[in-house]
Amino acid sequence: MPTLHKFAVLVIGAALLFGLLLPPDDDGDRTTVVKPAVQGTEAVPAAVSGGPTASASPGGTPSAAPSTPPPPPQPAGAQAAQVKANELGQVPVIMYHRILAKGGSEIDRTPGELRAELERLAKGNYVPVTAAEFVQGRIDIPAGAHPVVLTFDDGNPTQFALDAAGNPAPDTAVAILMEMHAKYPAFRPVATFFVNKDPFQLGEEANAGVSWLVQRGFEIANHTYTHPNLAGMPTAKVESEIAKAEEVVKKVSGSPSVTFAYPFGNTPRTRAKDNAFVSKGDTWQFQGVFLAGWNPSVSVFSKEFDNTKISRIRSEDKVKKDGCDKFCSTAWLETLDKNPDNRYTSDGDPAAVTAPSGSISQLAPQYADRARVY
Repeated sequence: MPTLHKFAVLVIGAALLFGLLLPPDDDGDRTTVVKPAVQGTEAVPAAVSGGPTASASPGGTPSAAPSTPPPPPQPAGAQAAQVKANELGQVPVIMYHRILAKGGSEIDRTPGELRAELERLAKGNYVPVTAAEFVQGRIDIPAGAHPVVLTFDDGNPTQFALDAAGNPAPDTAVAILMEMHAKYPAFRPVATFFVNKDPFQLGEEANAGVSWLVQRGFEIANHTYTHPNLAGMPTAKVESEIAKAEEVVKKVSGSPSVTFAYPFGNTPRTRAKDNAFVSKGDTWQFQGVFLAGWNPSVSVFSKEFDNTKISRIRSEDKVKKDGCDKFCSTAWLETLDKNPDNRYTSDGDPAAVTAPSGSISQLAPQYADRARVY
């Protein structure tokens, strides 16, 4: 064999060997471990979908690196500095199910428990925003206030029903939200309802009932048609479940879903490149997909925000079962009270994104022109 050919064979062989020793690329199946959202706490290990891990904008597209350096942040106003605004802090997204007077499972709450939690939020200067408002960055609340996202799964009649006079039935979630607003006017009576094929079991009255909610600022969103466990389900069946539920949402609310929540918090087992069923042409286009996790969400303005897997925390007392002594709503609200610098605090200006100078580097690049520091 000519010397040149021998040399070429050696080079190719070395290249092949080197390639075999390289680690797998990002398209390989991986498991991501959810890290503690507040320093000093432990995270419950949780397997999450192999969806995109790059930072994503509220519209669902990973944020690309800017071609030119972003503008430097501008000084924050005196009010923002006074309230110690931090719009890169964490936001509790609380998950509820049925509101039952007695009985039920550990994921259900009584009317008294819901009242107590909402009153605690109101006294703590939390202001509800819908899931859609959150993922779209439309967090228009007073300076010094903290956003909270109240989400109710499954569209159960204990969450919403109208009495004979056309008012929310007593002890339903909506009636209790209205009570809290009457007592604490700054506490917005809004929430997001993730519904299935028969929202609130209203049957033929669904259009009228859901219209009542939509007209008052509540969000109706997709939670699949029959609430199946999507893990291990064939892709075609997953897509059918989502598409049929989307038809229901459009029919009863008059508009498509902005957000989506996985039943049981279980994601379809797909490769990373398949995304997380965030969009399918004109059939659905979700701007935020919610899990059933154990941590507050990072800020929508943060580089770390991923709109394909937004964490929620279960509404529950501080009990040891299921780790709720550290990772359910009561425990997390205590943790955020003790770590106020880690919590989202509004600057009162929806056109700006304010954070302390030491944290502003975590701002996603698409918001650079809105950055304010103190």
